[in-house]
Amino acid sequence: MKLNNTEELILRAERDCEEVFAHLARMERENFARVLAAFQEENVGAQHFAPSTGYGFDDMSRDTLCRVYARALGAESALVRPQITCGTHALAVTLFGLLRPGQNMLAAAGRPYDTLESVIGIEKKVDGSLADWGVGYGEELNADGTPNLPAIEAAVNEKTGLVLVQRSRGYAWRPALTLEQIGAISEVVHRKNPRAVVMVDNCYGEFTDTREPVSVGADIMAGSLIKNIGGGLAPTGGYVAGREECVARVADRVGCPGIGAEAGSYAASYRPFYQGLYMAPHTVMQAIRGAALCARAYELAGYETSPAFDARRTDIIQAIKLRSPEKMVAFCQALQAVSPIDSFARPEPDDMP
Repeated sequence: MKLNNTEELILRAERDCEEVFAHLARMERENFARVLAAFQEENVGAQHFAPSTGYGFDDMSRDTLCRVYARALGAESALVRPQITCGTHALAVTLFGLLRPGQNMLAAAGRPYDTLESVIGIEKKVDGSLADWGVGYGEELNADGTPNLPAIEAAVNEKTGLVLVQRSRGYAWRPALTLEQIGAISEVVHRKNPRAVVMVDNCYGEFTDTREPVSVGADIMAGSLIKNIGGGLAPTGGYVAGREECVARVADRVGCPGIGAEAGSYAASYRPFYQGLYMAPHTVMQAIRGAALCARAYELAGYETSPAFDARRTDIIQAIKLRSPEKMVAFCQALQAVSPIDSFARPEPDDMP
């Protein structure tokens, strides 16, 4: 389709997305009601915004925040900590907290984010990695990006300590996993080995549906506060949520055995963490609205997108095939140029940690 200008293209895309936007609005209302109820059930007050110092024993603000997260996510327990530096850190402490030397882990959604390769010790043995601990690794995924349930069932045995499910597509050209698929993986794993833990990397996935992975059979999930669930307001941090026993084991890794979740202070205000969670259902749906609009606009302009504008979404990632490195660089530079902060900067491609 040939459209005359960018404004005409965007207006056409907005009209095409009207039903998608209406569906997202309904999901936002349901998720917001659940988060609001969590705040009310835990009697959150202004006193819970207060900072703490020192050991942080009996930190009312921190502990209440954890309980609000658990309720909002449908989990038995949650550990929310500004000391968790990023999503990869949240995943790493969960893996190290739950796996033991001699066990195996299985990646049931294929190769995870490249930042986890050093944590796991994939392809090369990194000092301090899970491989260095003697933890084995395997991965399964169909060529079309869907879970290979028979292969997963065959791979799980008595030595399987943990099955990792990456919900988001991440940087791969594959669909994000649906909650139904995560539930099917959980059922297969628990039937084959009831002691194996199903762990979901929930980064980019929170509040994209009206339930979370622990509601469909996963034992534990982890993510970053500076993505979906922080609502754009949490300044740092990460979380784990799920079965109480699993969260307690991860708390021993974040802190140390014998102390677990009982210590950990934060000298800045907890207010942005509460505010961010409160805003998260709205912020996430706004992100998905933008992604759907972007997908439709680029489809109209002749580009291949994944997911399509009207496809079901279970993460906030939008992939577009720009077809050349030059177009990719131009896209990033144009995005920076229309941003409110550092619009004068001209980004150039380079390696990053």
